[in-house]
Amino acid sequence: QLQFTESGGGLVQPGGSLRLSCAVSGGTVDHYGMGWFRQAPGKEREFVAGISGGGGVTRYASSVRGRFTISRDNAKNTVYLQMNSLKPEDTAIYYCAATSRSIWYNSYYDSWGQGTQVTVSS
Repeated sequence: QLQFTESGGGLVQPGGSLRLSCAVSGGTVDHYGMGWFRQAPGKEREFVAGISGGGGVTRYASSVRGRFTISRDNAKNTVYLQMNSLKPEDTAIYYCAATSRSIWYNSYYDSWGQGTQVTVSS
């Protein structure tokens, strides 16, 4: 069973940057597509970004495309989310997730981390 350790969240001013990390254990990580989701207070969890097992295919929500970059280092069993030009509306708990199927369907992600808080505020 996969386990996730997310880190890198915190408080940042609008326009700032953060890099989230998700260290994965309990499996061969390059067998899994990985994704980041987020949930803001009072809202449903939403997809942010996904990356295929080999890293060659990525997918982004329109709200973050051009500002966020997902990447992975399979040798380190770690997935990253570089977040630039952050906005107050990016404030949420960010969750790392894995899928053994396609990264293109949100319902296919079936293993989840505990989340890390990102707050964008002046």
